[in-house]
Amino acid sequence: MGAVGNVNDLLEGHVALDIECLDRLYLNGYVPILQCSGQVVRFMRDHLGLPVPSPAIFEQIGERFRSAVRDFAERNKIPLLHFKKGDRHIDVMRPYLDRATAPGVVAIGVSQEFQWVFTGNKRHTDTPGAVSYDFQKAERRVTCYYFYLVDAECGPGFIKICSYFPYQIKVWLNGHEWAKRQATRGGIAFTALANGFASCADPAALQAICDRLGPQQVQAFFDHWIATVPVPFTPADRAAGYWWELSLRQVEVSRTIVFDAPRRARGFFEALVADNLGTGRPDELKIIFGRRIQKNTPGEFATRVVTRGTLVTMNVFYKNSRLKQYLKEGRALRIESVINDPTDLGCQRRLRNLDELQKRARAANRRLLEVERVGQSCAVSTALLERVSLPTVEGGQRAPALRFGDPRVMALAASLCAVVHAALGFTNQSLCAWVSRPLGGLYTTAQCTYDLRRLRLKGLVRRLPHSNTYVLTPDGIRWAFFYTKLQDRLLGPLLAADQPPASVELRRALRVIDASVDQYIDAARMKPAA
Repeated sequence: MGAVGNVNDLLEGHVALDIECLDRLYLNGYVPILQCSGQVVRFMRDHLGLPVPSPAIFEQIGERFRSAVRDFAERNKIPLLHFKKGDRHIDVMRPYLDRATAPGVVAIGVSQEFQWVFTGNKRHTDTPGAVSYDFQKAERRVTCYYFYLVDAECGPGFIKICSYFPYQIKVWLNGHEWAKRQATRGGIAFTALANGFASCADPAALQAICDRLGPQQVQAFFDHWIATVPVPFTPADRAAGYWWELSLRQVEVSRTIVFDAPRRARGFFEALVADNLGTGRPDELKIIFGRRIQKNTPGEFATRVVTRGTLVTMNVFYKNSRLKQYLKEGRALRIESVINDPTDLGCQRRLRNLDELQKRARAANRRLLEVERVGQSCAVSTALLERVSLPTVEGGQRAPALRFGDPRVMALAASLCAVVHAALGFTNQSLCAWVSRPLGGLYTTAQCTYDLRRLRLKGLVRRLPHSNTYVLTPDGIRWAFFYTKLQDRLLGPLLAADQPPASVELRRALRVIDASVDQYIDAARMKPAA
């Protein structure tokens, strides 16, 4: 490969491995029939048979659970570690996970954290001597236990259990670690790339393994370990339905593209970041995530670049979630959808929706790369530029010019950049709405019809048979991005280089040039005739 190429240069013929897989998976566990005060009263009175539902029961159950944890740790010789303020839990537990030689709980972390728990307050009654309580949820600082473990199927993970009613839990595991163990079991040779794969003897078989990871495997992981570690609920509680159900808290779905020539990867990635800082605009995100974004849509829509040491990460924020891109170990492009709220992608939170959420997140990863590929494929030939920017006659019909710099033409090009990945194409009406925005509404359907005609005659769009729907041609894609990038990223910044945000050095240099030119003009003038 020659000099640093763009995304298309690397992806066409220089990819050694391309794998899509669930990455980190963070789950909530809750008891569906212990979510309101009436259900708490029913648990104590109807299930436990207590005549007076009292908050003292919370403390009794909690103390029994805490004692069981201490006994479990002592009996199995498991370290019981107290996290300090500011500790990064995984860093504290990493030595214990790394030393593990067999599946099991390797260490238990103890932490004081704020959690939403049930509290009880005495309620006034008119009956003398009667005692009654109100129950409501409040945020309190309570003890939480982290059971860090190594699973035969999933590798490292943890289950966190709150020691106070209603005993919420968190579950964490890693999809790549699961896939590595399945590949080893299936006899598929591979080389690891930290949290991922660097190479594989049978990429298709490896991708098939990654595709299998879903709700059933995750539920099996949870069922095995929740039956192994101490829990606040008894077998009788579970038989009565007082048990946890899992929901999706944070899901990371990744695509890892490993290059066969990693020496060019860093320069390529830095160029990719610089060329896609506008990806976080709502019009781009609507294409990438396949979701409607309106003026009143809540959440953040932006692009941010974070640099930690030599690692550069580009984050594209969408509502409560984000897309993350970075260079993994200097040789692979990692794209991750970090879904913090499944409803951002139109999915429900229960674990059974994991397959659908993963499908939509993978599609977002693919569309992000497609947007970047199109954006870096905007070079136009001299013949195409002349055909577009000058009046021509196509098939006996006159095709007016699309002149660079004309406000209407530039708004048209920018709008076509936004609809380039519209799966079903675009119509006169939808394009008119897009172009009207940068022009302040001064764009009519008649003008749109005129523009569509000249775009069609110049081979930039084509109309789908038996419909009023248009799609961009390859020449149309290149033209739209070329005009838009030339204006927004080259001429615009250059023409404004004498004022902020241009650098002080550049502004000083321009002033020196202006002064020198003025002196040259003054010196060249002839004295007036006598």
